[in-house]
Amino acid sequence: MPCSPAAPHDDKLAEDLASWLEGLGLAEQLEAAGLPSYVRGADGAAHWREPATGEPLTSERLVELDRLLRAQGDDPAHAVPVGLVRLRRETRLRARLLDGGWVDYAGVARLRGTSENAARFALHKAAERRTVLLVQHEGTTLVPSFQLDDAGEVREELLAVLEPLLASGMHPWRTWIWLTSPAALLGGAVPHEAARDPEELPVVQHAAVALAERARSPQR
Repeated sequence: MPCSPAAPHDDKLAEDLASWLEGLGLAEQLEAAGLPSYVRGADGAAHWREPATGEPLTSERLVELDRLLRAQGDDPAHAVPVGLVRLRRETRLRARLLDGGWVDYAGVARLRGTSENAARFALHKAAERRTVLLVQHEGTTLVPSFQLDDAGEVREELLAVLEPLLASGMHPWRTWIWLTSPAALLGGAVPHEAARDPEELPVVQHAAVALAERARSPQR
């Protein structure tokens, strides 16, 4: 049986869902998550649409979306769409990291006192050995600067921390965020900073291995 377009009685659900997400500050994360999103018309009403086609959401799809977003927690009235919250956090952290937290091939070359081509070659060889974190962003290869010493080389104490994370297949952005943010596995310490302390380094390595194992898990 074909699905019918959203009927007038769905207007309240459409508005309630939009207002709820706006109140949580999560409305802008819908498209990034590949979920249906909405625009507000001249009358201020929320008009929901499919992500791929832009077609209006059917009644069935609107109810399904509402159920999906409120699936976290025992009480749907007080649920929080955890996936969108995580995406919002990662978006904010990415913006912070992009603001001066990296260098390019030329920057590494200057630190090493070598040519840009030589730096590029060395970095890609190191990435193959899982001894440096490289992140792709809008056609540019970023070299997160936290991992480099004053000579442009990867800090020796981070080598055993990077390897399990890079081998796990965890997304490079998530690896960058974890290494530069307070980590629950470390009691709130920032991993790359804690790794500077020889007494804390084994703890950081253990946390990296644990995170890598979680990243490999099919449930994750």
